[in-house]
Amino acid sequence: MMAARPRRSALYLPASNARAIVKARNLACDVVILDLEDAVAPDSKGQAREAAVAAVREGGFGPRELVVRVNALATDWGADDCAALRAVAPDAVLIPKVDDGAGVAAYAERLGATPLWAMVETARTMLRLESLASAPGLAALVLGTNDLAKELGVKPGADRLPFHGLLAQAVAAARAYGLAALDGVFNAIDDRAGLAAECAQAVRFGFDGKTLIHPDQIEPCNAAFAPTPDEIAWAEAIERGFAAPAATGKGAIRVDGQMVERLHLDQARRTLAIGRAGEGA
Repeated sequence: MMAARPRRSALYLPASNARAIVKARNLACDVVILDLEDAVAPDSKGQAREAAVAAVREGGFGPRELVVRVNALATDWGADDCAALRAVAPDAVLIPKVDDGAGVAAYAERLGATPLWAMVETARTMLRLESLASAPGLAALVLGTNDLAKELGVKPGADRLPFHGLLAQAVAAARAYGLAALDGVFNAIDDRAGLAAECAQAVRFGFDGKTLIHPDQIEPCNAAFAPTPDEIAWAEAIERGFAAPAATGKGAIRVDGQMVERLHLDQARRTLAIGRAGEGA
């Protein structure tokens, strides 16, 4: 069973932006992703790497996970990124442009025991999701829908119809191997209704949370991915039911007129843990 840690909102920030890093320590997001890749110009890569290393060393991010997205190993900066981050060990390193498990292994060799998150952003990855998800050291799959749209030549639209199969398969691959699954970004910063709709869609597909590009997107994202009051009440009822002496040794019990099994107890405990952790974030 996956660890019950809230990852409702994962905010990308360019590691070259010192003010943004300072501000991120007090934002309500569950995850801060310091980006060394797409958000940083080539002539700022070295400075951004130094800033990311300094941020990891300084800490101060509280309950937020601190993740750093490195440049691909095939670039001029990827190897140096990995060497620098191995020395400071952030909560995780997000690796880009990996097609399968072999790609993950190349980063794992350089980063040691640091947990890895992998971008799902290439056409080849779509065909090799199980190879990717089953790679040792991997802790999360993160969709890169902008890169996928460009590579595939699709026009997702508001309903993201061309991605429906991938959304389902990515969550299935993550669940099969105990990984977190984070949806891709929503580009229209000022479109709160559009963001809410896309978050609701991601919740229906089973994602744990969503990657974001602006602090204004955090609050609606957190609200969408947090357990509802009804879900929390039902989880509490299941937990109470199995805690009763009459449930000792039973694999299934009756709760409020419904038959529930031990697998529902696992789900209930996860719901409650995420809800409680989210309240304290």
